[in-house]
Amino acid sequence: MPTPTWDPAQYLRHAGHRARPFTDLLARVPDLPGDPPRIADLGCGPGNVTALLARRWPTARVTGYDNAPEMLAKACAGPTGDGGRLDFAHADVRTWTPTEPHDLIISNATLHWVPGHTDRFPDWIAALAPGGTLAFQIPGNFDAPSHRLLRDLADSPRWRNRLSGVLRHENAVRTPVEYLNRLTALGCDTDAWETTYVHLLPGEDPVLDWVKGTALRPVLTALAGDPRAREEFVRDYREALRKAYPASGHGTPFPFRRIFAVARKEGPGGR
Repeated sequence: MPTPTWDPAQYLRHAGHRARPFTDLLARVPDLPGDPPRIADLGCGPGNVTALLARRWPTARVTGYDNAPEMLAKACAGPTGDGGRLDFAHADVRTWTPTEPHDLIISNATLHWVPGHTDRFPDWIAALAPGGTLAFQIPGNFDAPSHRLLRDLADSPRWRNRLSGVLRHENAVRTPVEYLNRLTALGCDTDAWETTYVHLLPGEDPVLDWVKGTALRPVLTALAGDPRAREEFVRDYREALRKAYPASGHGTPFPFRRIFAVARKEGPGGR
C-alpha cells in the first residue's frame, strides 16, 4: 500500500472526537516505573494528543514519532512543566526500535497502517523498562459502511486498475482477544477491550469530511495527479455515504468501533 499524503488541517477538523479514545486509553495506563519516565508516542501525527502525555507526566521525556513530514511540521516541541521535555522526530513505525529503555510506548490510531504490526510487539516489549507499559488504540471499523463502501467503489470496474492495492482491508487489525493472547504470551499483564463511539457530526456530508482526513487519504493521494478522476470518485463515494449515514435533525450519527490494549511488562518483583 503506497504511503498517503496527509493533510493536518483536515485531520484536526474532528480533533475532539479523534482524541477521545486516546484519553480513554490513557486513563487505563498504570503508574510508570521511571522517574522521570521515558515515553514514546508512535504515529504522533500533529502532536495534539502527544501533548496530553506531557500533561499527565510533566517530568517525562516524551518523543512523538511519525513518518509524515506534513504532520511533524505542525507539532510543537519544547520544555514542559516540572523539567519535562516534548520532542518530535521522523521515524517509520514498521522499523522503529528504541535505543534506550522506555517506561511507556503508546500509539494512537496508527498500527492499522502497519501490516504485521503484531510482529513488532516482541521488540517493543523487550525495550520496556521492568514495569513499563505498551498501550495502543486502533480503529476496529473496517467492516463498517464507511470502509466497505470505499473498498467496494475502489474495486469497481471503473477504478479497479487504478486503485488496486491502495486501500487496507478488514484484516488490517486483530480482535481484542488476539491482542490479549499475543501480549500475554510475551509476559505482560494485559487488558484488552473494544468500544463503539457514536459521534454526532455536524454540517453537510460530515462522514465524508471525517474520512478525508484518514481512510480516504490513500485514494486522494493515488488520484492527486488527475483532479477530474478524484472529483468523480469523491462524488460517487459521497452519494453512497449519504445513504449509509442519513442526517438527523441534530446532526449525523457516526458509529465508530475502537480496539484498545494496555500491556504491562513484569516488574522486578513480578507482576
